[in-house]
Amino acid sequence: MRLLVLGGTEFAGRAVAEAALGRGWEVTVLNRGRHAPVPGARTLVGDRTAPGGLDALKDGEWDAVVDTWSAAPRAVHEAARLLRGRARRYVYVSSCSVYTWAPPAGYAEDAPLVEGAEPDAEQTDYARDKRGGELAAVDAFGEADSVLVRAGLILGPYENVGRLPWWLTRTARGGPVLAPGPRELPLQYVDVRDLAEWILGAVEQGLSGPFNLISPQGHATMGELLEACVRVTGGPAELRWTAPETVLDAGIEPWTQLPVWVPPGSDLHDALHSADVSRAVATGLTCRPVAETVADTWRWLQEIGGEAPLRPDRTQKGLDPEVEAKVLAAGTE
Repeated sequence: MRLLVLGGTEFAGRAVAEAALGRGWEVTVLNRGRHAPVPGARTLVGDRTAPGGLDALKDGEWDAVVDTWSAAPRAVHEAARLLRGRARRYVYVSSCSVYTWAPPAGYAEDAPLVEGAEPDAEQTDYARDKRGGELAAVDAFGEADSVLVRAGLILGPYENVGRLPWWLTRTARGGPVLAPGPRELPLQYVDVRDLAEWILGAVEQGLSGPFNLISPQGHATMGELLEACVRVTGGPAELRWTAPETVLDAGIEPWTQLPVWVPPGSDLHDALHSADVSRAVATGLTCRPVAETVADTWRWLQEIGGEAPLRPDRTQKGLDPEVEAKVLAAGTE
């Protein structure tokens, strides 16, 4: 297979490039050259936000294109139109954020979608930008030759959002750790490498259309995630399980200040941890154990010096130590 990855040096794009090379595919990546290339991939340099930024793609043919773009849909539209006729399939890594907020527990790919998105729009907000990217891919390649990967929470090595890296560095620091309960809270996420393998499988199978791409509901719990963090970091961390009401009453923001966690029974939890992924599972999605994801992410963090390179366009993750200490001092379960 000949694969073109637009990006290909960070998080999801890098995982796709590495997985394809592992299968013996011929991999080409187009990016701005700001990050280390994946060894073995052919690298083309171009900035798709600048005039002439796609000139490097004027020649060449590929079996598939993988695009992880998250800003103005216009960039997806321009790339897809340029590659139409020279690539057989266009895979756009979208997001479950494209569903009208807040989707109910168990929502599938036919749930209502956000309105106001356009395939050639400038940047607006994350949900409409991702939906616009989907429309751009379909407009250029048609429904039969486009794959819309509606990813949820993505974790694993190379994470540049800061969720799992924050928990790992926090448990490595040791001491009492504010662990938002309940311990049995079901989580839904996907290891970036499992996402990448599914994408390549989708190309091989000739799949098309939208797919919710996250683990099955309850693949792991909040307890299993944080306990794995404590084990791999080896620090003297003590998880102090704290009632959701106590966390919320302290003004702590779910998802951002306490990454991954959202309170049970809330619209937020239904939207982020309760999607129907039966379509992806039926087409080959398999998910590795949470302990493996945590251990490999910690190993990667150590290899790069302990600090994850964070995307400047995402909100800062994590809880201020003073806030954490104050809540813990007020009492835990």
